[in-house]
Amino acid sequence: MSVKGLLFGVTVILLLAGCGQKGPLYLPDDAANANAAEQEG
Repeated sequence: MSVKGLLFGVTVILLLAGCGQKGPLYLPDDAANANAAEQEG
């Protein structure tokens, strides 16, 4: 297997691993959690 083939395979695997990922890409801070809890109750 050539280096180009290996690189192509790794790229495809990484792209497929990202499929279906939803939601925020960060951890929300505590203030956001406190505001959400106040609104529910």
